[in-house]
Amino acid sequence: ICFLLAICHLVVDTNPLITLVVTKEAYKMKLFTILFASLGLAASAFGVTPQSTHKNLPAASLSPLRKNGPSGTSALFRNPEVTRGGAVPGWAAYNEALDKNPLTAKACTSLVGWGIGDLLAQVFINKSNPFDWKRLITLSIFGFIYHGPSGHYFYNWLDSKIEGTEAKHVAAKVAIDQIFWCPIFMSVFFTYLGLVNGDSFSTIGNKIKSDLLTACQGSWKVWPIVHAVNFKFISTKHRLVFINGVQIAFNMFLSIIGSKK
Repeated sequence: ICFLLAICHLVVDTNPLITLVVTKEAYKMKLFTILFASLGLAASAFGVTPQSTHKNLPAASLSPLRKNGPSGTSALFRNPEVTRGGAVPGWAAYNEALDKNPLTAKACTSLVGWGIGDLLAQVFINKSNPFDWKRLITLSIFGFIYHGPSGHYFYNWLDSKIEGTEAKHVAAKVAIDQIFWCPIFMSVFFTYLGLVNGDSFSTIGNKIKSDLLTACQGSWKVWPIVHAVNFKFISTKHRLVFINGVQIAFNMFLSIIGSKK
């Protein structure tokens, strides 16, 4: 839904005729679109496994209408002994993919997260006209080839070295992530963008010198709190989907600072 809303806004922003008709009230939906996109993926980390579980209820607790009604044909008379789960569609399939092919699943998760982040940045913040498809594809590929795989190995390693969810363990993980991993990740990010754009190594070096601290400062304002929740409550397997859910909004910041000349 959020993706379709973003596409609709893209059409509106790039079509002068439609833009004349749309009032300012319509743009209030932009903030809600961003919030829904970020919270939707983050909430999936707490999804309910969509598998039916059976409860043996006493016959006396069932309504006569449910006993005698067409339980197999009407939604009003579904089997009352079945507890239906599945708050997030496809959650069971995603968990199965994480178990069977964790690297690929996490790479694809980051591809989607980075793609949505740049899409929202271009539509709602940059208001790119025309839309920069090369930038969208470039950042999506970065999520797929680096963010997902590196996150898979890094967080698995970190959890294996520092076990537990006590405050001291969580604080240590957050410190390592932000003090050591964050600058490395940002440097790789700027290097990747520079290579894709055909920049020289001296240009890439200047970009890192000028923007690395700004990028890290932006990270330090958001991620310590996010990772405190991440390392305290989220399982190792689900760290990347939680991070990508939150990172959709942060990726908007990165896509803007990364495309800055």
